[in-house]
Parts: sequence; structure tokens; C-alpha cells
Amino acid sequence: MTGSIKLLPKYGRGGELRTYDIQIDASFCEVSGRDQELLELTPEDEEEILEIARDPFVHQKLLNSIAPSIYGIEYIKESVLYLLLGGVEKELEDVRIRGDINVLLVGDPGTAKSQMLNFSAKVAPRGLMTTGRGSTAAGLTAAVVKEGGTGNFVLEAGALVLADKGICCIDEIDKMRDEDRGAIHPAMEQQIVPIAKGGIVATLNARCSILAAANPTLGRYNPYQTIAQNITLPVTILSRFDLIFILRDTPDSQLDNEIAGHILGLHKNLKSSIAPLDNQMMRKYISYAKRLKPRLTDPVIERFQEFYVQMRNASMEGGEASAVAITARQLESLVRMAEARARAHLREEVTIEDAEGVINLMQKSLEQVGVDVATGQIDIDILYTGKPRSLQNQLQKVLQVVSEMERISGSVKESDLYEALSSDYGISRSEGAKLISVLVKDGTIYMPRPGYYRRTD
Repeated sequence: MTGSIKLLPKYGRGGELRTYDIQIDASFCEVSGRDQELLELTPEDEEEILEIARDPFVHQKLLNSIAPSIYGIEYIKESVLYLLLGGVEKELEDVRIRGDINVLLVGDPGTAKSQMLNFSAKVAPRGLMTTGRGSTAAGLTAAVVKEGGTGNFVLEAGALVLADKGICCIDEIDKMRDEDRGAIHPAMEQQIVPIAKGGIVATLNARCSILAAANPTLGRYNPYQTIAQNITLPVTILSRFDLIFILRDTPDSQLDNEIAGHILGLHKNLKSSIAPLDNQMMRKYISYAKRLKPRLTDPVIERFQEFYVQMRNASMEGGEASAVAITARQLESLVRMAEARARAHLREEVTIEDAEGVINLMQKSLEQVGVDVATGQIDIDILYTGKPRSLQNQLQKVLQVVSEMERISGSVKESDLYEALSSDYGISRSEGAKLISVLVKDGTIYMPRPGYYRRTD
């Protein structure tokens, strides 16, 4: 940094103090410690990148270069590769469609979530690593803070704003501050952070991909509960991730033996983890690929349309009360990932191969986090509401009984409610107690006095 130094007097209750703050009026600044942001490709680099792309196994070569010290989990590495490359941002007359891809990893301790985040932040042309709590007052989004010397309010950018035009890796996102929970919604979808505090009204850009990791509330992931019940993240945030994957640490003699051999081999010979492309080459390849803007072809559009309609029709087979398997939000995610896959091959057009690859990845994600454990069907309501459609239908039955009994007697006696649920819908007392507790927790019904229930007006 080059500039002129000035001394600013400090002020206390009695007026001007004898101590000073040092201020530099900068005329030139050079970024230090963020060399990857200053990446420039030479003609030799571009020729080497094109040579790599001509390899028929370039896709597998790129996957093997993603966190090579981590054994297995190819589908996670594939999603991280697409996140690093990103889709094509589109500006329409009335709306802007983001091209950045958001991925959430939820899993047991020791499943290499943090290592995957660290690698991604390191290899991205512009990457930033942080935690859910954040290290400053700005946290993940932004904050207005008061300067100690002057007492003026200044705007402090958070991690998502600092990662603009790059990727932001957030470890332990479930532990984010309460202020960030509300502000992160527009940051993930519209990619802006609105601020209106301390007389400062501003809108900051947060055009970045988010790779986040979260730990289950009770330490281990419970497969008999929904994703929303396993982690303390609002469903409104969960639904904004393009892909969500569960990493479970379950005993498997063959896999455990392979992982142990891989880890011990790394300690014995560090060269055994050498990737086909080193981090510097990966960074250059990603930077070059992000210049491309692949176009969707007619066969790809037809395939996506066929997949979308097929999944929606499967939802209609059970009638109006059946689960919804997929929405338009997942369709947009497929487009983004297909464009990223085409970028990985340095193609100008998205091919059927790209479409099939990302459809398989989306199905794997939905099978892990979107399956209703009661029915075994894919239910997107688990991500959007935190409750599968089967549970919503049961809750609606309880509410209907409460409403009918309330019209007759005012308050509903608990024992009469259990009896009505059993006779009308065959709901046992234990199941009825669970449903009632959910409605009480949601604030839909309440107890005006012990042993009686009423609907909340």
C-alpha cells in the first residue's frame, strides 16, 4: 500500500484526547496473499488446457483431481466440480437467473466434509473459507458497525459479499448467527445482501456459489428422521441448495479396509496422492472454462422436459394428497449443472451425455434427502416445509377433527380427541399424541387449560 499517513485525534467525554488514530490515505493498493485472484493465462497455458480437454477421459481426470487425498465419494466430488465451474448467468428483462450452484454436505463426524471445503476454497480462482459463526461482526452477510475513533457508522462486508464472483465455503453453517439466517435468503437466491441500518441503506452483491457443511444435531445422522429434523437449519434455507448430500459413517468391512489402506498409504508415501492435475493447473482450467457459455440444445431440452414431467406424473398417481417429487426449482438446478458439465469438457453446447449425468446426480441427492421414510417415495415437501406429505395429511385429519368438535363443545377434551381419531381414521393413541405435539409446537393448536385443546385463531 502506498499513501500518506495522517494522525486523527481521539475524542472522549471531556473533549479532545492526547492520543491519536493513524490513518493512511492510500493512492495505490496491491492484493497480498490472494494470488489466485490475479491469475493470468499465457498462450502456453491455454494450449495445455485445450490438450487436456481433448483427452476422452477428461471428466474422470478432473474428478480424480478433486481432493485426491479423500477416498471415494465420487458423486460428492462431481458436485464440487460443477460448483467450481458454475452455470451460465442469464439476464432477462424482468428477472436475473443465477448461474452459481449451491451444495450442502450433511454428515457424521470424520467424513471429510471440512477437507472438501478447504480444498475447494484453495483450488477456486476466487475462494473464501469461513464458519457459520463468522470471525467478525459482519458474519456471513454484512453488518453496520460503529467506529471507535470517530463514532461514525460504517458498513462491514461479510463472507458472502467478500466472495463475490467466486465461491464461499461455509463450515458448520447450522451454527450461523440469528441475524444471518434472515439475510442469507436473498443472498442465496437473488445473490444480493440488502442493508438498512444506522442510516446506511445499501445493496451489496453476493454473486457466489456456496459449498456448505453441517453436522447433525445429535452428532450422528438419524435416517429415520427428515433432513430438517437432523440439522438446525430452516427449510427456507435448505430449499435454496441445488444439491444436498448425506455422508454417513456406517461400518462396511470392504470399504473400511480400502479407506484405511488409502489413509495409511498417504502417510507412507506422500506422492501416492498426486492428482492428474495439480491445484495450479486445476485453477487455470476452471478459470478458462468459466469463460465459456454453453447453450442448451433441443435434445437436451426435450430430455429435461421428459424427466420433469415423468417425475411430476409419478406424483399424480396417488391423487391430490400424494407427494410432489420435483418442482421448477430442481429443473433450473439441472440446467445449471448441465452447463457446468459442458464447461468441464470445454464444449459450446450441452449434450445428452451432460443431461443424463446431471439427472443421475440429482436423483441421488433426492434419494438421500427427499425420501419419506413412512412411504418410501421421493417427496420434495421435506425440503420445502420440513414435513413429508404423508405427515401433512395426518396433521390435516387431526385439525379437521378438532374443528368439528370445537364447533360443538368449544374446547376439545383430550380423551375425546383420541377416541375420535381412533374411530374416524384408525389413528392410535401414541400416533395421535405425536401428531398433536407437532401441531402444538407449530402453534396451530394450543391448550387453554390442562387436558383441553383449541385451534389458534
